[in-house]
Amino acid sequence: MSPPVSPTRFRGEVRTTALLAAPLVGGHLATGLIGFVDNVIAGRHGTNTLAGVAVGTALFWLPMMVPMGTLMALPPSVSQLDGAGRRAEIGPLFRQALWLALALGLLLFVLLTLSVHALAPMGIAPEVRPTAAAFLHGIRWGIPALTLYFCLRYLCDGLHWTLPTLAFGFGGLLVLLPLGYALTFGAFGFPEHGAAGLGLASAIMMWLQVLGFVAYLARARRFAELRLFERFDPPQWLQIASLLRTGLPIGVTVAMEGGLFIVTALLIGRIGELEVAAHQIAINVASLCFMIPFGLAEATTVRVGHAIGAGRGSHGVRRAALAGLALVLATQALSAAVLLGANEAIAAIYTRDLAVASLAGSLLLLAAAFQFPDGIQVLSAGALRGLKDTRVPMFIAAFAYWGVGMPLGAGLGLGLGWGPRGMWLGLIAGLTVAAVLMALRFVRSSRPTALPAVPPVQVTNGA
Repeated sequence: MSPPVSPTRFRGEVRTTALLAAPLVGGHLATGLIGFVDNVIAGRHGTNTLAGVAVGTALFWLPMMVPMGTLMALPPSVSQLDGAGRRAEIGPLFRQALWLALALGLLLFVLLTLSVHALAPMGIAPEVRPTAAAFLHGIRWGIPALTLYFCLRYLCDGLHWTLPTLAFGFGGLLVLLPLGYALTFGAFGFPEHGAAGLGLASAIMMWLQVLGFVAYLARARRFAELRLFERFDPPQWLQIASLLRTGLPIGVTVAMEGGLFIVTALLIGRIGELEVAAHQIAINVASLCFMIPFGLAEATTVRVGHAIGAGRGSHGVRRAALAGLALVLATQALSAAVLLGANEAIAAIYTRDLAVASLAGSLLLLAAAFQFPDGIQVLSAGALRGLKDTRVPMFIAAFAYWGVGMPLGAGLGLGLGWGPRGMWLGLIAGLTVAAVLMALRFVRSSRPTALPAVPPVQVTNGA
């Protein structure tokens, strides 16, 4: 039986998790604000531009969820090596992760290039298709940079050094704001490109972020002993396969959840540009709120992985998860209160169209309803990643989001004609089922008899 959680140690764990998570939350908020900037610029350019960017963003992030989640195998692997005192193995592991990130980025570039041909078969409203295609043609050039950026970022996260996530996140925002405005509207000597310009500005920002991150890692003293770029390592398929075994189920799980929201946007895109524009506003605000528990979940992944590597047993693992949960419940309560009290004012920031703002405001009330289940499910999934328990959560996600959430949302929204509000009720149902099942899975997986006795990561130094 695990010893009781000491209040003093628990408060210390909460403090450690909060300090680790704060830059992650800030970095994720910066990423969310990038989406906010995209949507405000697009909305000010016109309702059609906003609708096209909404569909284009959905088609961009739907496949991107898989490599983003797959590379999430890196933080628990690095944190377990760090906790076990095996830091010499981190550099070789990182170099193999770079190969994986590059391959995933190139594969997605090809996929996104072809995706514009799917707009008509998917039933996207005819008036939205040209704008969505223009946005996709621009942003696709940033895909390899983004997958490499995730790899660099996750290395730092696994080493308990999360300030670069914050710095480069807001750095990207500072680039996108003027560049996106100039290329969309035509300013500072640039011609007006509309949605295409906004996509291209996002791609340029992604490349500047990754180049800056590489320069930082190569020069920072903190990483000197890891010798990250000391030599060129060719691909070592056994190590890449090991990362894929852990990471691919994470990628599928993330895609299951993210895909629920993205496919919802695409289905609403079949209704018309007003509905999809309102949905885009509401989902962007909800995504901003989600960045807080997402950052806390990533910090919890690292703390749980470190506890495993340091041999702290079930009580150490559960203490790390409970600390993250306490922080998530507090932040989600705040988010729900803001959405309930300021839904109309928030919607008015995005658009001058009163009909769009009114519908978006009503959807934000539904967003307030799923703050707690959303926070609990992402925190539980993060704790499970720290244990490298990724296969069963993948099946849980498939059932909750696609066995419950999507059929219910589509049935209410399209079948019964409830529109976006019906689709959002499906989101609430899917997230609630996922929250319950993910939490129960963590309780089971964190039992003393279920924990690995030693870190499972085995990485050779390779010539």
